[in-house]
Amino acid sequence: MTVNQQWLIARQPRGPLRPSDFTWRESPLEPLGPGMVRTRVLYAWLDPTNRVWFSRGSYLPPLVVGDVMRAVCIGVVEESNNPALQPGTTVTGFMGWQTRSTSDGSDLTVLPELPGLPLTAHFGLLSHIGLAAYHGVVDIGRPQPGQTVVVSAAAGAVGSLAGQIAKIAGARVIGIAGGPEKCRRITEDLGFDAAIDYKGEDVVAALRRLCPDGVDVYFDNVGGAVLDAVLGEINDFGRVVACGMIGEYDESGQGHVFTNLSNLVNRRTTLQGFIVLDHLDLVEVAYPRLLDWHAAGRLQYAVDVVDGLENVPAALGRLFEGTNSGKLIARISTDEGADAR
Repeated sequence: MTVNQQWLIARQPRGPLRPSDFTWRESPLEPLGPGMVRTRVLYAWLDPTNRVWFSRGSYLPPLVVGDVMRAVCIGVVEESNNPALQPGTTVTGFMGWQTRSTSDGSDLTVLPELPGLPLTAHFGLLSHIGLAAYHGVVDIGRPQPGQTVVVSAAAGAVGSLAGQIAKIAGARVIGIAGGPEKCRRITEDLGFDAAIDYKGEDVVAALRRLCPDGVDVYFDNVGGAVLDAVLGEINDFGRVVACGMIGEYDESGQGHVFTNLSNLVNRRTTLQGFIVLDHLDLVEVAYPRLLDWHAAGRLQYAVDVVDGLENVPAALGRLFEGTNSGKLIARISTDEGADAR
C-alpha cells in the first residue's frame, strides 16, 4: 500500500517559521474517485510567502493548524480518472508539502517542455519568479536608458532577474545583497553596475556614494529600513515597485519607524504593490521574452536545491537568514529525464 507523506501545520507561528511549527504525517492513499487525479510531487518551492500565508491579511485564505503546508509544486500525474490529464503529464499547481496530491485537476496546469533547459527552469526562470521580475520592472518600474535602478535582495530569485531585466532596458543598476560573495555574484556574474552589502556597510552612505544623482526606480523585496533608506534618495516622480517585504513577514516586532515616508508626497513618488496571481495573463508575453533573453546569454537564473521532503522545514529558515542562492526549491522525488540542476 502506497503511503502519502506530508508536513502539516502544528501550531500558529510566532516570529519566523521554525521546524517545530510543523508536524510529519504518513497515511495510506485512498482509492481514486471519479474524475480525480493523483499527482506525485517532484519539486516544491520554498518562499517567503510561506510565512505570509498564515496572516488573515494575506491574498489567500490563512493556513490553520492541521493544513498541509501550502506550496506551488511541479509534479507528474500518476493516476487519473480525468480524461484531460493522462498519467505521465507534467503539471504545476498548489500541491503542498507532500509526496502526493489528489484533486479534480482544475487546480493543475500542464507544463510545456523547455528544450535545452531542466525542469527546474520552470521555477528559477519562469513561474511566479519570472513573472514577478518581468511585471515589476517592465510594467511598473518602467526604467529608461540611463536611469538608476536599485534592487534589494538582489541575489535572490526575483531580485537577480529584476536587476538583469533593468540592465536589458538600459538602466544603471545597483543591487543590495547580504555578504561579499552575493555582492560579487551580482556584479561579476550578473552584470549589476555596483553592489551594497547591507550586512557590512551603511546602506544610506552607500546609496549616496553610488547614486549621486538619486534613484529613479526601486525594486523592493524587503521593506523596512532598506525601503526607508532608498526613499531618502528617490528622485522626483520616482517609482517604487513593492514586490515583497521579507523584513516585515515574521510579525515579531513593531515594524520599522519610517523617517522618509513624506518623500512619497514631496518627490511625487509612485509606490505600487502587486500579486503575481493577478497577472497570469502576462505569461504569453513574458515567458517568450524571458526565454529569449536567457538563450541570448543576457538573463541568468539560479536554483538552490534541497533534497528530501523531510528536510524542507529546516531549509525554509535559509530564506530569512539570507543563506540561499537563487530560487530555493525542494526535490521531493525524481522522474526519469528530469535534470535536477
